[in-house]
Parts: sequence; C-alpha cells; structure tokens
Amino acid sequence: MVLDATFWVAVSFIIFLGLLVYKKIPQKVNSILDKLISDIKNEIDESEKLRTEAKKLLDNAQKKLDMAQPERKKILEDAKKDSDKLIIELNDKFHKSSEIKKHLAENKIGQMKEAAIKEIRDASIKIALDSVKKVITTSVDKSKLDILFQKNLDEAKEELNKINS
Repeated sequence: MVLDATFWVAVSFIIFLGLLVYKKIPQKVNSILDKLISDIKNEIDESEKLRTEAKKLLDNAQKKLDMAQPERKKILEDAKKDSDKLIIELNDKFHKSSEIKKHLAENKIGQMKEAAIKEIRDASIKIALDSVKKVITTSVDKSKLDILFQKNLDEAKEELNKINS
C-alpha cells in the first residue's frame, strides 16, 4: 500500500472528526443552535403578543373614534342651536331696547310739547294782562276800550296761531 497524500488527508480528517466527537463539539454546537432557536422562538412569541396587544389597542382606539363621531356631531349641532338661540335672543333684546328708546323719545317729545303749550298759555296770559293794563291805563272811553280789547284779542289769537303752527 502506498501512503500518498490522499491517505494522509483522509487519516487527518478522521482524526479531526474523532477529536470533534471526543471534545463533544457537535453537542455544543447543537446546544448553541438549540439555544438560538429557542431565543428566536421566544422573540417571535413576544412579538406575536405585542402584535395582538397592538391590534387590541388599535381596535379600542378605532371604537372610541367611531363612538366620538356621533358625539362630535351632537356637540356641533348643540353649539349651532345655542348660537342660533343666542342670536335670536340678542336680536330680541336689540329690538326691545330700540322700542324702549323710541318710547322714551316719544315721551320726551310729548313733555316738550306740553312745556311749549304751557309757555304759550303763560305768554297769552301775560299778553292778556298787559292788554288789560293798557286798556285800563289808556282809556276811559268804552268805545276805545272795545276797540283796544278787540285789537289785543286779535293779537293774542295771532300769537297762539303762530305758536301752534
């Protein structure tokens, strides 16, 4: 038998395999791989749990969002109704206020009219008294008194007509 290089490679290979088995390298590699596999499985299980939890949270959030939509619409409708009521109320208050101001102005005008009429009466009384004084002081004659009385009466009527117009 010739001992060539191939033989020695085969022998060294067998020795190498024997050393591997003797040192229990395949079992160590197998245990390392098993540990890595179990770690990967644990990570997959944990990620699956996280995914289901995230899905639950997403579903809850979606439910809350779906429930919030009608509530949002209701709030908007209520706000619109309240604003419409407020506008109507403010409009009514404005009209009432303007009516009150109108009545106050009318009352003031009425008071001013009454004051003007009183002034006219006072002026006519004063004119009449002045006329009477003039009549008494200027004449003793009855015909002169009648003419003067008529003249003063016409003047008083003219003054009253001026004031009333």
